[in-house]
Amino acid sequence: MIKRVFCLLAVLFSLPAFASELSDAVSKDYTEHLGDLFDHFHRNPELSTIEHETARRMAMELSLAGFDVTEGVGGTGVVAMLENGAGPLVMMRADMDGLPVEEKSGLENASRAKQIDPITGNEVFTMHACGHDVHITSLVGTARHMAANRDEWTGTLMLLVQPAEERVLGARAMRDDDIWERFGKPDYALAFHVSSSGVAGIINVQEGSPYAGADTVDIIVHGVGAHGASPHRGKDPIVLGSQIVLALQTLVARELSPRDPGVVTVGSFHSGTKHNIISDRAHLQLTVRNTSPETRRILLEGIERIAVNMGRVAGLPEDKLPEVIISNESVPPVVNDAALVRRLRSAWIESMGDEAVVDIPTKGMGAEDFPFFTMDPEISSVYWSMGGTPQEAFDIEAAGGEPVPSHHSPLFKISPEPSVTKGVESTVVALKALMQE
Repeated sequence: MIKRVFCLLAVLFSLPAFASELSDAVSKDYTEHLGDLFDHFHRNPELSTIEHETARRMAMELSLAGFDVTEGVGGTGVVAMLENGAGPLVMMRADMDGLPVEEKSGLENASRAKQIDPITGNEVFTMHACGHDVHITSLVGTARHMAANRDEWTGTLMLLVQPAEERVLGARAMRDDDIWERFGKPDYALAFHVSSSGVAGIINVQEGSPYAGADTVDIIVHGVGAHGASPHRGKDPIVLGSQIVLALQTLVARELSPRDPGVVTVGSFHSGTKHNIISDRAHLQLTVRNTSPETRRILLEGIERIAVNMGRVAGLPEDKLPEVIISNESVPPVVNDAALVRRLRSAWIESMGDEAVVDIPTKGMGAEDFPFFTMDPEISSVYWSMGGTPQEAFDIEAAGGEPVPSHHSPLFKISPEPSVTKGVESTVVALKALMQE
């Protein structure tokens, strides 16, 4: 009987042993190295496509960890490879670009960095207002741990440091630079995003689509200019544009199934120069979100149908009908492999505990360019969320206090230590679950 009790205790205490050992190792690395590294990245963000110093530092860190590093992939992208015997090729991606936002978080390490915005040519403040500093710091922690514990996994690990996620350009650029042909096509692809709306250190993973697809659409509305006192002599593009804006709202309300999410937002409407001049042109800028190819088709076809035919309703000739332009800055939805989600969720629960993993549906329709890594050819993938805000902050908000800032806000902030350390832990557990002998 005593022997059976000791055996039972041994089994019970063996389950968290790996988790405790991993957690201790990552916490030690945060104290000795990763904490300072995060601070450096947070103070020195760089804008999309010009992340030169960030890429250089990441290449150095990954090289020092023992990886074979290639720089300049798809612009400023970095690919780090570590071969460790026979087994699957598994890819882990981290995005590294910041945003043209002036940080007003009040943190001691708030960014005061500036850069010349490659889009506008203006000097702007830059900020890691979306947590990409967490992603790249965690990637370094993952690299250091995996390289130091090669006896615990087998296969080839590919770490990608991706530029220009905020402009949904980087993943496509790295694919266009033939990364699969140069470095091998992964058997699995992984990524995570820190979330200010999640409790710090908690993994949120879902089957299905955690991130929407997005299209950038422009509508050029042509008109006939006239004096504002003689509207009958012209065709007013502001009136027509307004009618188009209102009609577009019926697409989601009346053409999609109530259980099928979609978004059509007109974010910009520009026309005219003076009070008493009827313009001859209006420009509408739209973002369109979907979670399936069929929804995307319905929305994009509907936008063109409404815009063009509203022009006909207004009496415009065929050569002046509104033009609908769909930008190539479009991304498909992120779709997690259901079987792989279940496999990783089991590994996370076994290693980190039931309370460490949740399945909370995404409320917004944020988009990501990660799918360009996982489609054509299709690669089994999982994209999870890592909470970054302490529970106390949510309690304060619930009591009527200061609200938790959203991503892309100048007030954005997360708790670095649990975000980075649990980011490393969750990634290491996932990698080892896929790369065990």
